[in-house]
Amino acid sequence: MLYICYPKCGTCKKAEKYLLEKGVVFTKRDIKEDKPSLEELTKWYKASGLPLKRFYNTSGNLYKELGLKDKIKTMSEEEQLALLATDGMLVKRPIIVTEDYVLVGFKEAEWQEKGL
Repeated sequence: MLYICYPKCGTCKKAEKYLLEKGVVFTKRDIKEDKPSLEELTKWYKASGLPLKRFYNTSGNLYKELGLKDKIKTMSEEEQLALLATDGMLVKRPIIVTEDYVLVGFKEAEWQEKGL
């Protein structure tokens, strides 16, 4: 299992604590130091079954600075994925990636449904 996070993020800290308390084995990846590639984001998006907007860190400073709330409405999926790949801070976190599913954000009930 791959756990993608931003170590300074409060939600990520809470999610990591949750995983550790449950005894879940994972590989940790810092989204700022090792940003997801376009190929990874495309694969994760398709595997998640989620709307692409869920992959954006809408509460992040960069999202707000770039005025993406209105801009992404007129962008194609390819353009949005390419934009997400430019900076890990644009991407919602944490992300859990397994062979069977992809989870975006920390929602304890959703994680429990997956057996985490």
